Parts: sequence; C-alpha cells; structure tokens
Amino acid sequence: MPLTPSVAETPENESLTSPAANEERRAAHPIRNAILIYNPVSGRRRSRRLIEIETAGKLLSDAGISIEFAPTFEPGSGTSIARHAVEQKFDLVIACGGDGTANEIVNGLAGSSVPLALLPAGTANILAKELGIPWNIPAAARLIPHSRPRRIALGCLAPVAPDGGELQGEARYFLCVGGSGPDGAIVNGVDPKLKKKIGTFAYWAEGMRQVFTYKFPLMRVESSERTEEATIVVVGRTAEYGGPFRITDRASLYEDSFEVLTFSTQSGLRYLLALPALYFGKLRGVRGISSWKTSDVTCTALPGGTLYAHVDGEPAGALPLRFRIVPDALTLMVPTASPNGNHSPKASK
Repeated sequence: MPLTPSVAETPENESLTSPAANEERRAAHPIRNAILIYNPVSGRRRSRRLIEIETAGKLLSDAGISIEFAPTFEPGSGTSIARHAVEQKFDLVIACGGDGTANEIVNGLAGSSVPLALLPAGTANILAKELGIPWNIPAAARLIPHSRPRRIALGCLAPVAPDGGELQGEARYFLCVGGSGPDGAIVNGVDPKLKKKIGTFAYWAEGMRQVFTYKFPLMRVESSERTEEATIVVVGRTAEYGGPFRITDRASLYEDSFEVLTFSTQSGLRYLLALPALYFGKLRGVRGISSWKTSDVTCTALPGGTLYAHVDGEPAGALPLRFRIVPDALTLMVPTASPNGNHSPKASK
C-alpha cells in the first residue's frame, strides 16, 4: 500500500523499494551527524531538561556524532523540521519529548530511510517503555551509538468520505496507539495549560470529569476479519498504552498489523469496574471485551452519537475514521538491550 503523498513525500534519491538494502547501507555507514529535535515546553522540569539535552549532545559528540539542535516552536513544527532533515540528508533524527513530539517527527520521516532515535521526555512516552529506554535523557543518549536500525510499519489514520473512500489529504501517521471512545473524549478534552502544569495528572482529572458526563455512544468497528458494535476501541501497535496499563498486549511494532480491542458496555459503572481488571492484566476476561488482529479497520459512529479519536495521545478528529497499516514506513533505532533489540532488522517483503 503506497504512502499518502500529501503527508509524506518521498525525497529524491531515497528509495522505498528495498528497505533491507537501506538498512544494510546504514549499518555499514556509521552515523556521523544527527539533528536533535526537542520540545522546549513539554512536560515539567524544563530548565533541568535543557541541561540534560546539552549533556546528551556532548555524549553523542564524544561518540563521534555531530549534533545539531532544533527546538520545535509551534504545533506541527516537528514535522517540518524532520522533513527538512530528510532533505538535508542527516544520518539520524533524534526525537526528544513526549508521544506528541515523536508523532510530529514521525509524520516528517515516514517514507524516508532516515532513522529515528528517541530521548524520552514530555508528559508521557509509550515508545520509550516499549523499547525499554530509560526515562533519563543522558542515559538514553548513551544507548543510541549502540542501537540497531529496524524497519517497521506505521499506523495511518484518515477521515472517511461520505462515499466510503479515504480522504488521503488529511491522513496522519502514528507509532504506538490510536482509538476512540472515552479515551478519545479525554484526550480531546484535556486543557493544554493544565497539561503543561501537572503532566499526566491532567488526563486523570479529565477522565474523572468524563466519568460523570460521558454517554457511551455506540460505534461500528469493521474490518475484513470481523465487525463489532462498541463504545470503546483501542487500535494498538504496542503492548504499552500509557501509565501502568497494557491493553493491546499482543500487538508488536515488528508486525505489519494492529491489535484491535473493543468494549461493548454502555454503562459507566461497568467501565469503572473494568479498571481494576485492566490494572492487573485481566482485561480480556471482562464480559463485552473482544480483540483481534488486522491491518485495516474502519470506525463509524452510529446514529445519535459523536465520537472523537486520538493517535499517540493527540487529538485526531471525529469518526468516521480508518486505521490502516503502512508497511516498511519508518526506520527505528532500537537499543540492543531492549525487547527484540537483539533480533536482526526486518527484511523487506
């Protein structure tokens, strides 16, 4: 399935026809220069984080990697900076921030062979947990020179037109997780100013508010494998979801598929009663839960309801929306000590 040109143009001289060959070339060619894109206002302890970013730059410089620093300056600027890095043929792009910063950067790298490495910061970082990267910027920087490039698929979310087709001009890539239902309402309802002040607690505060106001409208979740009517859908590329939770724990970044999990309850009480099962990893035993793997799923609100979606913890519009897999879309630097890090890079199909 081709990449959406309006979201990620393939730069000249960057081939998508042989990802394995690109990885072999990069493995043989040491990383000599990198651009470190960071969000100067995400998360808390910002002044300390800037010192840690400078320390990370020195550690990488000592390892033979020349670093250029590039702060994001407005929403969406991470995407523009990453695209420019591809055009300038940087050997590596390093994302320093939360899931939202990484998502922006991925949308600038998708379709190129320029690899992405991660320095976790910001409010939350699902990818760091998935890869076993420490939540310490200098410690994470020490892992980068010893990481391996792996070609992975990305999720892609696009609005659905009235005729059922995909509005490709508005497509958006994501790394870890998407969904709709209460979590979509929470992400769309969080006060950005409160999020800057108290981080992940802003999501908990909005979640408590939604418990008393959310009406649990139904949606149709449809793929070639099955169709469900549900009030909650999680479309996962990772086992990690956020905080201590693992929802799509049979998903993998290294597969060309999502795991989809739905919950059919329209009861706020049953929703709350399912939270302990989620915390203790027993969610699949809850009545009304369904899960399956697919590479393409469409979510449509049923009459009488409006549902909002999110990808990687960022607002992503209202249903109807289509989630699909784009194979061989991104090169990710995986620390050799992380889960799957010692496996050989994924070959092209």
